Amino acid sequence: MVDQVLVGGERTPRYTRAFWTSRQRQASSLHEILCRACFKPQLPRFFLQRLSHPGDVIYDPFMGRGTTLLEAGLLDRTVIGNDINALSRILVKPRFHVPDMAKLEERVDRIPFRKNGGADIDLSMFYDTRTEAEIVSLKNYLARRRESEKEDGLDRWIRMVATNRLTGHSAGFFSVYTLPPNQAASPHNQRKINRQRRQSPRCRDAKALILRKSQSPLRYLTAEQLRYLHAAARSARFYSTNAWRTRGIPDGAVQLTVTSPPFLDTVNYAQGNWLRGWFNGINQDAVANGVTVVRSLESWCSAMQRGFAELCRIARPRGYVAFEVGEIRKRNLKLEEVVVPLRRRAGFQCAGILVNKQSSTKTSNIWGIKDNRAGTNTSRIVLLRKT
Repeated sequence: MVDQVLVGGERTPRYTRAFWTSRQRQASSLHEILCRACFKPQLPRFFLQRLSHPGDVIYDPFMGRGTTLLEAGLLDRTVIGNDINALSRILVKPRFHVPDMAKLEERVDRIPFRKNGGADIDLSMFYDTRTEAEIVSLKNYLARRRESEKEDGLDRWIRMVATNRLTGHSAGFFSVYTLPPNQAASPHNQRKINRQRRQSPRCRDAKALILRKSQSPLRYLTAEQLRYLHAAARSARFYSTNAWRTRGIPDGAVQLTVTSPPFLDTVNYAQGNWLRGWFNGINQDAVANGVTVVRSLESWCSAMQRGFAELCRIARPRGYVAFEVGEIRKRNLKLEEVVVPLRRRAGFQCAGILVNKQSSTKTSNIWGIKDNRAGTNTSRIVLLRKT
């Protein structure tokens, strides 16, 4: 369906339909790494296939788990990513360097895992004592490798897989049953979950889990895709800085940006990552101070205005930005109608608003939200073009 909406005093085309499937398993298995507020791989692929060509530079200033960048790599594009949260690079970079499983198994076997020895914080509500000792052993091994500058691609892959397996709601995670794996409950809340479910942590074999879950992201990757990923890895650039001050990216370098900015007063990115931060030695106060979490629409607009100026600077003439904004506050506030007027000062034209509607999602079921409410089933993208 196509209609015209009045936004900021001008009529803008709005296209509403199911542009891509919502089924996660229709995408590459390489995306099986979880991160809060991530979008489906089908979203960036839709724009990548239509608005870019092999070799073009693709950018995401809020790369998260790297959905846009990995899709770009699989399609033989050049990638640049940024995220103020240092966890993002830990989750993204290793998947451009797919390991040889025999070498990975040999490396994991060489890691000295202790059978006793607890963490420096109380994690007894999440882990069996032996599992906790293995996690601490792994944490210490990876820290020593990094500090001695011996960390290599195999170590980074192990770190990525272990980080993604710290907590979850099945036997495929190190922890007892808890929240979805893209966030960690607080120790207090986990104790409540344990009491309510009458559960206690069970022993998990950390080494076996790492090897088993290393195979999952590699399923169905073709030789051509592996070749493209390795080629993208050679030129890929990853930054951990303020998204609106990326001076390392040259003017006019980017053909297509596909991104989803921090939503207005919706997701606490630092709080949900406290356990991943502990495992990787990342100061969560620094993450909390760096991540853009704004409480007012005025502040959000001010941040986005600066962002559009930076995105326009690095965009090629006639380059594109696909800006996914979702919808919040039970559909009372549609951010696409706020974004469209903001792009004028930066030098973008609005090519239209795309509303991808889908019938049902796993996310909405997890959070107990009705279909097409609060943005769980609807992706809303403002498509901009540099003049």
